[in-house]
Amino acid sequence: MQRRAFLTAFAAALAVPALSRGALAQETPSEEMILRRLDAAPARRMREEERVTVREFKRRPDLRGAAPSINIQSINFAFASAEIPRSEYRKVRQIARAMDRILSRRRRAVFLIEGHTDAVGSAASNQLLSERRAISLKRVLVEEFGLPFRALETVGYGEEFLLVPTQNEEWRNRRVTLRRIDEFVR
Repeated sequence: MQRRAFLTAFAAALAVPALSRGALAQETPSEEMILRRLDAAPARRMREEERVTVREFKRRPDLRGAAPSINIQSINFAFASAEIPRSEYRKVRQIARAMDRILSRRRRAVFLIEGHTDAVGSAASNQLLSERRAISLKRVLVEEFGLPFRALETVGYGEEFLLVPTQNEEWRNRRVTLRRIDEFVR
């Protein structure tokens, strides 16, 4: 009887679409992938007189879209929590190493950490949660991995920029986006 139960469970697991399994086993991009994406040339070059403040950059989707970036969907936060559990530090270490390598070559590099949520819950609570998650990642990068505080900016966008447009729970929308913004800001 146990063998039959095992085979039934095994067959059911195989029947689960790979996409839904991906939500459970989302991998952090490698240090090399993060490095390549953040160290890439921006899609738009800014003359010195066109550069904006960090505050203005955060409000300009056209500039945000032109900055080198990468989505990180693998840092698992507890429901309604902004704390990054120690069990997730291995993933954060990949991010820190890539950023540190860029900073060793580009002393004036600045990264924007964007927090995002899905659309479940109120817009106000999602906004606050996304801000707290971005700040939490900055804190861990600075305090645990030694990145310079001045090189990291944060912003929360809540449910404003959904990757998957849905009002339902969607793991791909709960993410952090990293952008290298030094070529856009003064």
